[in-house]
Amino acid sequence: MPFDFLDVGAIVADAVKAHTVGTHRIVAPEQTLARVAPFLPVMGITRVANVTGLDTVGIPVVMVTRPNSRSISVSQGKGVTLAAAKASGVMESIESYHAERITLPLKFASFEELRWTHPVVDVDRLPRLSTSAYTPHTPILWIEGADLLNGGRKWAPFEAVHLNFTMPVAPGHGCFLASSNGLASGNHLTEATSHAITELIERDATTLWRQRDAATQQATRLDLDSVDDPVCRSLIERFEAAGVEIGVWDISSDIGLPAFLCRIVEREDCPQYSIRPASGMGCHAAREIALSRALTEAAQSRLTFIAGARDDMPRAEYDRHLDPTLHARWKARILSDVGQRPFTDCPTHSAATIDADLQHQLDRLRAVGIKEVVAVDLTKPEFGIPVVRVIAPGLEGLDESPDYLLGERGQRASVQTMEKAA
Repeated sequence: MPFDFLDVGAIVADAVKAHTVGTHRIVAPEQTLARVAPFLPVMGITRVANVTGLDTVGIPVVMVTRPNSRSISVSQGKGVTLAAAKASGVMESIESYHAERITLPLKFASFEELRWTHPVVDVDRLPRLSTSAYTPHTPILWIEGADLLNGGRKWAPFEAVHLNFTMPVAPGHGCFLASSNGLASGNHLTEATSHAITELIERDATTLWRQRDAATQQATRLDLDSVDDPVCRSLIERFEAAGVEIGVWDISSDIGLPAFLCRIVEREDCPQYSIRPASGMGCHAAREIALSRALTEAAQSRLTFIAGARDDMPRAEYDRHLDPTLHARWKARILSDVGQRPFTDCPTHSAATIDADLQHQLDRLRAVGIKEVVAVDLTKPEFGIPVVRVIAPGLEGLDESPDYLLGERGQRASVQTMEKAA
């Protein structure tokens, strides 16, 4: 049974990790798939395709098709086994379905109208773009969640929770970042929540790392020969055997959860075809799981390009990544130097339960000044598949857009880099 969000100290102790190969789950991927399979037609999932063989790397990747999606119709999944990849892709599609069809109560009001009678998250610390239409007096939709750090309930902007991008747009659209960051599903609400938080921390760490100068970034490059986890070693060897150059950087932030960025590029130039460079990120309490996630996501990103089915990748995206100068730049960066950071120097935390992982994550967030972690339970009783959207004001979002406004953490990292350069 899921724990009560109102009492974080009373987290149940039944979320014991039973599957620890490449990821930590309370049941094996095969059991997850068997449980959710009856609901796939109801959610509009028409196909789970194994696309691993379209590439030469051999790391399992699948694509999951949901034609009537209200966001993207093709989801990807990856893992160290085909069953794990299928579970990853199917659960990603399922969580998107839930976020597209939210039936929870909403309120329509401006921040100034709502804050006097309802506890509201600190919207000034939420990621946003310079083009944001938000003002404290702009009426927007709000949804209620549970504050995992302080207890009680809080209201958050609905735009930061839902994934329904159909027209016409919801009132107040264009105020906050609308993405899937912090959306997760699982076999247990604790598992889903823990996974959502690691994703938030991963994106925050990536943006902070990108603010660093080249020398500081290079100093975080991982010595792949020092990786002693057998699962990660097998993934690295698959890339090498397929003629794919690989570089991994430890992008862990002050939060202290291990996070990695993996970049891959073809070793040889092949004039008869071109496969774009790809990257993957991963974060988890255990460093070997964080690295496994980054490695498998890089393989997934590469296969997403090869399969060509993703509906949020326009032609211009393909053209940009097929630019020979981009290939040359990526290859030069990967081959120009070798990593010096030992894998054993990366932070790690080992626990027997997902509950302990979650508590560790909350403790680390609190230690760096994050004051709120709000979880919106999107689980639908008719399915009983735990889905949650987590919002953590103060953490950075991905800075992929040129209009992204750095928050306090990003600004601080940027200033430190400028001071170092001066």
